Amino acid sequence: MQPFSFSVFRNAKMRFAMPLALVTGTFAVHGDIVTFMSQHIEVLLLLPYILLSLVIMLCQPFNQSKTGISAMLMLLAYYLIQQNLQTPLAQSTTGLTYILLAILLPLNLFQLHFIPERRLFSRFGLIYLGVLGLQISWGWLLVKHVEPNQNTEMWLTYFYTLGDFSPLPLVLILLLLSLSCASASIILKRNQGYDQATFICLLFSGLTLAQFQQPYISSVAFTVASGLLLLNLMSCSHELAFIDPLTGIPGRRAMETELKHLGRTYTLAMLDVDHFKQFNDQYGHKTGDDVLRLVAQFLLNINIKADVYRYGGEEFTILFKGKRKNQCIDALEELREAIANYPMHIRDIETRPLNDLEGKRKRGTGNHQETVQITVSIGVADSQEDSRTANVLKVADKALYKAKQNGRNQIV
Repeated sequence: MQPFSFSVFRNAKMRFAMPLALVTGTFAVHGDIVTFMSQHIEVLLLLPYILLSLVIMLCQPFNQSKTGISAMLMLLAYYLIQQNLQTPLAQSTTGLTYILLAILLPLNLFQLHFIPERRLFSRFGLIYLGVLGLQISWGWLLVKHVEPNQNTEMWLTYFYTLGDFSPLPLVLILLLLSLSCASASIILKRNQGYDQATFICLLFSGLTLAQFQQPYISSVAFTVASGLLLLNLMSCSHELAFIDPLTGIPGRRAMETELKHLGRTYTLAMLDVDHFKQFNDQYGHKTGDDVLRLVAQFLLNINIKADVYRYGGEEFTILFKGKRKNQCIDALEELREAIANYPMHIRDIETRPLNDLEGKRKRGTGNHQETVQITVSIGVADSQEDSRTANVLKVADKALYKAKQNGRNQIV
């Protein structure tokens, strides 16, 4: 089943806008949250530990290592805040620890955009933990061996602050803003769940560090961030389970789940790409994948309300809820004709540009590309005579087989 909420959460604009709206809201109502939780401050202090630990534990079986590393960095930062930053920042060791955290945490979070997706408990994970341990050791040695007077002089000389607005030096506020903006652009460009996890952590850790003078700001901000990370994890896990990675539409498991919750009136259409195996043999699997993506895009733009699924291989299923087949035929015929009339340009894999720059140079140079027409056959059945989904699906599949026998590129 594909609840509407999860499909919304996977939208690139939503992955950018929701954390931004919530961090703004947290900044606005932080005081009210602390007042509301005043009788349960111990719970508020513990919530980030509990929720972030839960995210880390769930990331391993769900293969979301980058989200797990983000949560681990946030958990470590929260521990340092609670254990080492509860005294005035004017004290030398506290102030220097605060500055180091404000530098190292966002930089470590941002670089997660560029490291490979690997299991947290693997050789890669051990190497990463080793590098992180070296940073912590270096920071500890620096804090222990810098003279207090040197720290005060450095603070006054290089770390200009904005008075009562924030104890965080202006240069580090600009660093946080720059990294957050760059992270947002990455989300909008490639729309990956682990990129949103990094963006969430950058925003809420930035809010904590920039408003460090506010009481319990770390507990409130890290709790909200933890909840968002859990939502991100559920959305990504749902995507892995139910969304076809090649075409981006729901897969067969999602269809089978949805068929269990239908009413008595519905229509099913089975669609198959004609001569797909021969096409694959002639032009290669990468071009075949392009064909499947193209057909999926046509299905998503069908001129009638419908749910579409990749059934398997080159077969797709279209589900029309509350409609008889005679109400769907015109839209399906329009879909079939649109696919058949679309000129698909075949690009030679061997001579395909390696990057966008090379592609721009080659465009418009007069190279002639082979053009092919893709056609589909469609079998349609409804629940008028038998509402059992297995039987309706079987009838639609038989109709599809008949469409192919009759010459393909038609609806039966």
